Amino acid sequence: MLDLLITRATLPDGRSNMSVAVQAGRITEVTQGLQAPAHEIVDAQGMLLSSHFVDPHFHMDATLSYGLPRVNQSGTLLEGIALWGELKPLLTQEALVERALAYCDGAVAKGLLAIRSHVDVCDPRLLAVDALLEVKKQVAPYIELQLVAFPQDGVLRGPRGPQQHLDTLKRALDKGVDVVGGIPHFERTMADGALSVKLLCELAAERGLPVDMHCDESDDPHSRHVETLAFETQRLGLQGRVTGSHLTSMHSMDNYYVSKLIPLMAEAQLHVVANPLINITLQGRHDSYPKRRGMTRVPELLAAGINVAFGHDCVMDPWYALGSGDMLEVAHMGLHVGQMTSQTAMRQCFDAVTVNAARVMGLQGYGLQAGCKADFVLLQARDPVEAIRLRATRLQVFKAGRLIAQTPAATSSLNLPGRPAQTSWMHGRPAGT
Repeated sequence: MLDLLITRATLPDGRSNMSVAVQAGRITEVTQGLQAPAHEIVDAQGMLLSSHFVDPHFHMDATLSYGLPRVNQSGTLLEGIALWGELKPLLTQEALVERALAYCDGAVAKGLLAIRSHVDVCDPRLLAVDALLEVKKQVAPYIELQLVAFPQDGVLRGPRGPQQHLDTLKRALDKGVDVVGGIPHFERTMADGALSVKLLCELAAERGLPVDMHCDESDDPHSRHVETLAFETQRLGLQGRVTGSHLTSMHSMDNYYVSKLIPLMAEAQLHVVANPLINITLQGRHDSYPKRRGMTRVPELLAAGINVAFGHDCVMDPWYALGSGDMLEVAHMGLHVGQMTSQTAMRQCFDAVTVNAARVMGLQGYGLQAGCKADFVLLQARDPVEAIRLRATRLQVFKAGRLIAQTPAATSSLNLPGRPAQTSWMHGRPAGT
């Protein structure tokens, strides 16, 4: 007898009336109209069953700290970095753990079961590292949490010399942090930025670890550290293990240079993570009009065969006062900022917070095929586009075939003469879309 059988589900690829059979935490069969005995049977009633959401770029050490020790009055990136510097001496491990666990509770309710979080390693106490390693252990039964050793202040900008932050970063890796991070555009000079990429990629190659760098988060078209990242990836044989996050300077680069850069990135098999909610709010701040949107060139990167995902980046922290852990909100913003409104492009935005993001994190057993982990979410929508449009309610969230969160369907009651008694905004769609 099966542990779980989902019936009458629609899948993201458009197949309908699909059944998903689960045994011992794994999907055993995906087929149309399966009838079989099971301990639990869920009738999806035509709703969308998707693999769980994945956030490949987040800052969990800062989340839910909005207003501590003060509010970012300008809402800018640089004031946010300064504010984080003010907050760090006041942090306690207990408060960090409590806020991170509260965020993870909300993430589960949103069907977000895998997160890659950058964690600041410039504090010699490594307080945030210890806190998030504890959180990682506590949430392991329901969230896959990867940690990136992130030198927020610049790996070569330690007040006691260029070795200081590199040493604390190595200590963080020794403690069990999973990924090597960096921030080359925040080093003192372009040359230091390029050197930081070289040193950090060499460290990752030496330790057999992935790389995920904040890279070129700037409106400066001459911030071109992703070129160095692609070169070092090739030189060290790190293809497929390296991610460039943000890459907002590509929005401002001239097309001729980009026509050279994108093939180099594709050759190096770089992953790219754009962060639409944050890129649209933090970039273009030195512009009057026209204002640049700031998000990297997502459609062009996808067209070149590069794996592109979307991250949430921030939720109620020194950089961003908003956010709710909803990756459909992220996809919704990415769709608009990137003008990705064709039928194919809208579905690519859904992929950017599911399958593409899972590739960035290297998740094993992710998907809706036989043999994959039974980690999925039932959405109050009939296809990926409708899910993005409505930021669809997560009706049920499953981990290893076990129900771990559920939310009632979003339906409003009406009292209008001659009109229906309720509405859910799930209107009919044109045939063939």
